[in-house]
Amino acid sequence: MIDVLLRIFSYPTDYNQVLHLWQTAGQGIRVQRSDQPNEILKKLARDPDLFLVACNEGKIIGTVIAGFDGRRGMIYHLVVASEFRNQGIASKLMDEVEKKLVLKGCIRCYLFVTPDNSAAMEFYEKHGWEKMKILPFAKDLVE
Repeated sequence: MIDVLLRIFSYPTDYNQVLHLWQTAGQGIRVQRSDQPNEILKKLARDPDLFLVACNEGKIIGTVIAGFDGRRGMIYHLVVASEFRNQGIASKLMDEVEKKLVLKGCIRCYLFVTPDNSAAMEFYEKHGWEKMKILPFAKDLVE
């Protein structure tokens, strides 16, 4: 097992490394408008402690973003660099962000998994997450 330090994301210092990690994560992660700097700054203004990075020897090798609106939590972009997968890093990130959500008063949390990402589905199910029988809807409010 490698040494991993979990810490809160720091903008702008960490942004390029994290963006690269998302862009190269492979199946299931799609970089969107909400991942642009101005949107990340909005996220950080609300709850910066729910954007975590995992570091090894000064390099960011994993990340997770969560949000809490006062009622429900949401998990976004749980990613570990491919060469560091299957070493418990994603579990550490999820455990930590779930603890932080609970401290904020969150009693239920959601996340989305793309239908082609069976590895993610298996990971989440092993960690107590359950599939819901609902269909998500989305709408861009700003073009």
